[in-house]
Amino acid sequence: MTTVAAYAAPAAKAPLERTTIERREVREHDVLIDIKFAGICHSDIHQVQEGWGEAIFPMVPGHEIAGIVSEVGPGVTKYAVGDRVGVGCMVDSCGECDNCAAGQEQYCAAGNIGTYNAVGKDGEPTYGGYSEKIVVDENFVLGIPEGIALDEAAPLLCAGITTYSPLRHWNAGPGKKVAVVGMGGLGHMGVKIAHAMGAEVTVLSQSLRKKDDGLKLGADHYYATSDPATFEQLAGTFDLIVSTVSAPLDFGAYLGLLKTDGALVNVGAPEEPVSLNLFTLLGGRKTLAGSMIGGIRETQEMLDFCAEHGIGAEIELIAASEVNKAYERVLASDVRYRFVIDTATI
Repeated sequence: MTTVAAYAAPAAKAPLERTTIERREVREHDVLIDIKFAGICHSDIHQVQEGWGEAIFPMVPGHEIAGIVSEVGPGVTKYAVGDRVGVGCMVDSCGECDNCAAGQEQYCAAGNIGTYNAVGKDGEPTYGGYSEKIVVDENFVLGIPEGIALDEAAPLLCAGITTYSPLRHWNAGPGKKVAVVGMGGLGHMGVKIAHAMGAEVTVLSQSLRKKDDGLKLGADHYYATSDPATFEQLAGTFDLIVSTVSAPLDFGAYLGLLKTDGALVNVGAPEEPVSLNLFTLLGGRKTLAGSMIGGIRETQEMLDFCAEHGIGAEIELIAASEVNKAYERVLASDVRYRFVIDTATI
């Protein structure tokens, strides 16, 4: 085992503090990564606060990891020392079910093994990216193309793939009208990616406070959802709506914005249950769907797409000691648009 420094929550709802954790020795198919940058995702906060149920503590969050390979196991064929790599939301899966065989490891029938707040096949808890190093099986490591700066690449490993996957699956592109609900860490990536795919992009945000940013990042239109006229004006407009917010929505109102055969896809995960009148789906053969990150193959596709189109996350780089303040600012929607920890400061 190797001892490394990290920032961890010792208990639910407790502030994160500097500590040390143990990383396993490099096995035959493992890659040891010197973490350079780790993004702060809203889901990190949900899990530290046990908003999604009972969690494992101490918890080292972080599933938006970018770094450099410093050691590989003797059986590793995909990576070499010095490679630029990333790790996203999962570090293992059963590898045998139909979903894993299809490259959809995020939907593993046995449940994928999360990068943190999970238990690995060895029975040990997993610890995430708010740390100096991580050891991961090569099959769950992503190559980061040279065209993306490492700090701007880190959030792509969650925010990027979380928005890319539904946009690709529901065929966002030329001739399609796509709306992104929310202009935060996920939403700003959804705008960039949908624009690069060639879709006509609209942002639906609570206010017009970030309108200039949205238009700059590739949105064609920007509307405030706090204005009831928005839902009248845009009724029946969109082929696809991707909701990135983690608060409950009035799904009936948003489904009313879809064309016939349109889809409303939720990638945010509210802590509270939501209700829906099914007649809002029946009238127009509309779809209400969910989407969770992406498989390893699709995540690599996303990274290559972002490099080709010059897409990185809009970030605010912080020292590790600022993580608790950053959590407060995320909850206050006071970040444009993703905090990234410089792990050299851990």
